[in-house]
Amino acid sequence: MSMTILVVDDDREIRDVIHIYLRNEGYHILEAEDGIQALELVQQKKIHLMILDIMMPNLDGIKACLKIRELSNIPIIMLSAKGEDLDKIMGLSTGADDYVTKPFNPLELIARVKAQLRGRGFSSLSQSSDQSEICVDDLVIHKEFHTITIRGKEAALTPIEFAILELLATYRGQVFSIDKIYQNVWKDQTAYYSDNTVMVHIRNIREKIEVNPREPQYIKTVWGVGYKIEK
Repeated sequence: MSMTILVVDDDREIRDVIHIYLRNEGYHILEAEDGIQALELVQQKKIHLMILDIMMPNLDGIKACLKIRELSNIPIIMLSAKGEDLDKIMGLSTGADDYVTKPFNPLELIARVKAQLRGRGFSSLSQSSDQSEICVDDLVIHKEFHTITIRGKEAALTPIEFAILELLATYRGQVFSIDKIYQNVWKDQTAYYSDNTVMVHIRNIREKIEVNPREPQYIKTVWGVGYKIEK
């Protein structure tokens, strides 16, 4: 059964172009022209990934993403004509997993889609352990169910956030640069990305698992090098 991708954009021509390219890759495509329709489809259909435009009538992409995150952890790629870092950070802070700026190369967008679908919590590094749970003090990562428990309570992470946390927890003590995190989580060693992409996800994870995100207990910053979880 092919995976279903929801394309949300008020511009029909853009939806048509994305539809054609994704269909040629074998995906099943659903379309919506605003955030309200997108929310309805998320509740009615099994969707594996969403491409979500920011600037739309009725319910824009930022507000739609916030509402969708209350219902689902499906990967979300934001799409917008705005390319400033502040707009990217805003999109990622609402729970999006990636950000593509218009005008875009459809082949780059397809590469991002494939990277998100491949990167739902799996690391490209070989793992010697087949354990279904990883425990780090009061943090428990349930690999099979893609969920985490922190201090006895379940916390909701996006697929990308989960993948980053799992990577660092699996290789405790090893420092991962931003480049290495991107390569292993997004499965793409060539596509352009901003350092902010990884940094915003790290910040979001800390907000969800740390008592004091400014003094993290779990994900440590190694200044000038990267991030790690202590052994």
